[in-house]
Amino acid sequence: MNITRENVDALNAVVKVDIAKEDYSDKVEKILSDYRKTANIPGFRKGMVPMGMVKRQYGKAVLVDEVNKLLQDALNKYLTEEKLDVLGQPLPKPQDDIDWDADGFTFEFELGLVPEFDVELKSKKAITQYNIVADDKMIDEQIERIQSQYGKLVSQDVVEIDSEITGTFKNEEKEIENTITFTLDKFKGKATEKKFIGAKAGDIITLKTKGLYDDEHELMHALKLGHDEVHGLDIEVTFTVNEINKRELADLDQELFDKLFGEGTVKTVTELKAKIKEDAEKQFIQQADQKLLNDVTEYLIENTKFDLPAEFLTKWMATAGEKELDEVQAKEEYEKSEKSLRYQLIEGKLIQDNDIKVTMDDIKNHAREMIKGQMAQFGQMNPSDEELDGIAARVLSNQDEARRISEQLVSQKLLKLYKEKANLKVKELTYEKFVKEVYGDI
Repeated sequence: MNITRENVDALNAVVKVDIAKEDYSDKVEKILSDYRKTANIPGFRKGMVPMGMVKRQYGKAVLVDEVNKLLQDALNKYLTEEKLDVLGQPLPKPQDDIDWDADGFTFEFELGLVPEFDVELKSKKAITQYNIVADDKMIDEQIERIQSQYGKLVSQDVVEIDSEITGTFKNEEKEIENTITFTLDKFKGKATEKKFIGAKAGDIITLKTKGLYDDEHELMHALKLGHDEVHGLDIEVTFTVNEINKRELADLDQELFDKLFGEGTVKTVTELKAKIKEDAEKQFIQQADQKLLNDVTEYLIENTKFDLPAEFLTKWMATAGEKELDEVQAKEEYEKSEKSLRYQLIEGKLIQDNDIKVTMDDIKNHAREMIKGQMAQFGQMNPSDEELDGIAARVLSNQDEARRISEQLVSQKLLKLYKEKANLKVKELTYEKFVKEVYGDI
């Protein structure tokens, strides 16, 4: 067997594989001999079928199969030994006239080669790294939500602006009948609030669904309908008031502190505020880090210039999926995936250049910490090492989950690299201002 390569250009090559008869003949003969021993052909005893008949019936199929196996093994070995970085998979050049009776065969494969390029993390213009803080307003609002959640309900005779109202929405034609509890601030306009103020248990209020809520999801919940059913819905519904309550805020005392954080962890309102601020800002770090990861990724894609073997990749995508694509579909698929492919190559280059590795111990430790955190949410604060190891082993036996954790750890290590080497400017702001700056008015 002989394998040669011709580089068409920096991004494309053709590999030629010459297979001689001696490369496959012994294997083919052995398989046919085994077939002869087991072949069940009418008129012949098992093992006594003439070899000529076996070759006529099975010879070509066995030959084609063995040549293909030999070809794939040789090609994979060649790519590994030559340390060729290829994109996609080698594409066989079409051959419609193979003479399977010949003493040898020649096959050619097109290769798309990974381009050579450098990655520069130091951008000229600094990328913003957000430091999101919990301000007094957010902390006070969170304390009020906690007091409301742990407070007690006091029955009321009539609806007031801060009442919790329980009742039933109905519409016979649409077969709507759904009982819910809500507060008046859920509605879109003040006019709807006015219809409820002063209402008593047993009163029936007629409402129009159009413009009732800012968010269609609220209407879905109120009427217990699907998204498509509430889209553009413009009907009248009745609401029967069943129960009116006012939520009396819980006292900020030791009993509440212990319910929230465990006995003795928080002892004063000042400590409560500090704890809420700490917990909130831990969550904000994740959002800020994800934003930074996205922004650096976008910068790298836009500013790391290299060519791709587009024609080769388009041809490869035409046959790579479950369903074969025509030329137009393959081109569209390439255009859709080009950005993602570019980042995969950039990420791979960063991982290689900076010796970023994720070991099995890294994955196991991450799984243990993840499980430990989940158990803590259910009050299991001190699981044993044996228990954690057992659950982690079960989690990691799922290859998809193990791969997901590995990818997560790579992202964390890349983020650490970006924070160390990228040109960043830190911007401190509240969560409200962060949302407005990053996502606009939503």
